[in-house]
Amino acid sequence: MKKISIGTWAYTIGPYENNPISWDEVINKVKSLGFDGVELGGFPPHPNPDDLPGKEQRDQCKEKMEQLGLGWSGLAANLWAEHLIDSEDNTAYLETFRKNLQFCADLGIPAIRVDTVHPPTIFDTVEPHIAQKRVVDAWKICAAESADAGIRLTWEFEPGFAFNKPSDILQIIEQVNHDNFGVMFDACHGYMVAVEGARQPGEKETLPGGVLELAKKLRGKINHIHLIDSDGTLHDDETSTHAPLGDGKIDFDELLPELNKNDMGHNWWTIDLCFWSDAWSVTEKCKKAVDELNKKYG
Repeated sequence: MKKISIGTWAYTIGPYENNPISWDEVINKVKSLGFDGVELGGFPPHPNPDDLPGKEQRDQCKEKMEQLGLGWSGLAANLWAEHLIDSEDNTAYLETFRKNLQFCADLGIPAIRVDTVHPPTIFDTVEPHIAQKRVVDAWKICAAESADAGIRLTWEFEPGFAFNKPSDILQIIEQVNHDNFGVMFDACHGYMVAVEGARQPGEKETLPGGVLELAKKLRGKINHIHLIDSDGTLHDDETSTHAPLGDGKIDFDELLPELNKNDMGHNWWTIDLCFWSDAWSVTEKCKKAVDELNKKYG
């Protein structure tokens, strides 16, 4: 059986930005619902490198999780203020990445998530081949340093960020070319990339076999999984709508056997309710839906 976590960012950003759910309330609720752990959105008001700068603070956070019997599936690192693509100098990006990597090491978080930071409109000002080289050069360093720390590096591709076509994803994986680097397969992003071609610059690149075909193309390169549904729309015309499981178009009975063909080096599935308007109230529903999938495919 898979261990099940949920991304804590669902309760701090978007509709919860002005009224976030506190950290203690989140971890106590997920424990009561039978989750095995959480995936940490590493930005205020939840634990993050800047608000917990000292070892004693980090140890206390780690101990509280251990007391509840909860684990960590990963960290969504706060790198969105950095200039990965629109700068020739990646020093600041790497410094912020290293700060988050140390945070993972101190808390015992086994994986760190990255994205390409910039929306696909970045290609209006930076040539795609230059942008790709800047991303690849930085992530080669990140992958190697993460490996040294014993922490997996996972890239979450999605419509809202640059390099959101199937061929883009495959090219970047091939060019980074590191055993410690892989892609996070978020089901709703996979659907919007492969079926809708959402926010793809220039000519759309979709796949006849949809999200399942994309999963097959990425087989062996997937090192993290987010389970959430897609209704085929974008949230605020930016990123994929993260619809609760069962409220969308994805055939998980078809998709999960394929995703199970990846040896990810861990046993987590993560629910992602990012930007869902009432994420707090549908958390239990999603947990029950994933539990049923876990019985069949875990």
